[in-house]
Amino acid sequence: MGKKVVVTGVPGVGKTTVINGAMERLAAEGVAYEAVNFGTFMFDVARKESLVSNRDEMRKLGKDVQKRLQQAAASEIAAMSADANIIIDTHSSVKTPAGFLAGLPEWVLRELMPDVVVLVETDPDQILMRRLGDASRVRDMEGARAIAEHQEFNRAVSAAYAMYTGCTIKIVRNENFLLERGIDDLVDVLR
Repeated sequence: MGKKVVVTGVPGVGKTTVINGAMERLAAEGVAYEAVNFGTFMFDVARKESLVSNRDEMRKLGKDVQKRLQQAAASEIAAMSADANIIIDTHSSVKTPAGFLAGLPEWVLRELMPDVVVLVETDPDQILMRRLGDASRVRDMEGARAIAEHQEFNRAVSAAYAMYTGCTIKIVRNENFLLERGIDDLVDVLR
């Protein structure tokens, strides 16, 4: 059975960049991980069903549709982890028009049973500037205070994930100009 590490963070925090750097470093050491994006699994199903045309529309889908897509993704990813170390790139929570939606609700956690949940965080002002500089994504505009609230909610919901699964929680900082430090911290968790 492989190690299952869930890596989360609010949009724009740079979690995928930290994941890619850690995987590159571990590969050089002979430690193999496969990274899977939970949202990509969900998006592929939603697109096939003509529910969305881009990833950023996913958070606006109805709760029941999101639940069904989450269940399908969790089942596929859990099967992959039977014989490989897996990094699951996802969100602890998703901000929807109806409020925050847990990214890893009970039905997902039951399937995945992660060993570790990593929260990639940084200062809300840095995240805001990264979002403003990323023309490739279609994001709802929000200020630094709303980003801070989202990060706080992610910490709270991650504590609930730990209580349900017995996993550990690690916070990795991805500060501007200190990417290597964040990568080092994630590598330490993944070894």
